[in-house]
Amino acid sequence: MFKNLLRKYFQTSGPGTVPEVDVLRYCGTWYEVAAIPGKQQRGCANTKAEYTFDAVKGQVMVRNSCKRKGRKASIRATAVPVAGSGNAKLIVTFFRWIKADYWVVGLAEDYSWALVSNPDGSRCWMLSRTPYMDETLYRELLDQLRLKGIDTSRLVKTSQG
Repeated sequence: MFKNLLRKYFQTSGPGTVPEVDVLRYCGTWYEVAAIPGKQQRGCANTKAEYTFDAVKGQVMVRNSCKRKGRKASIRATAVPVAGSGNAKLIVTFFRWIKADYWVVGLAEDYSWALVSNPDGSRCWMLSRTPYMDETLYRELLDQLRLKGIDTSRLVKTSQG
């Protein structure tokens, strides 16, 4: 815990993001392979996020869903790119007043997987276009996250069964 506090106060830039994200290519369905779960995610399985671009508003509509205790749960949000970030940093807004940073810190050239974090690395998601990921690729992505300073021991694999 002390290490996380130090990182929070002395880390000025956070995990580096990818140089650019093509928002239209990023839109679609992403399956959560693993995450550092927040309170609202505990007990979730079959977790996925669906992104749709709203050209009129210039924002991404987000729908996160999972199965908890046999029932489907979902939440909607909007995401707006941070100016000058190449669309790799977004501000996600839930319930019109709860804001969260969403940084794309890793992205496959073909947009088949993505690594997402918040600035201090306390939240992290490994996402895939398919519900399951090859174990070799999974381990490679863990290495990438470690190089970004993210504590991968806190990552929990997400059941997609």
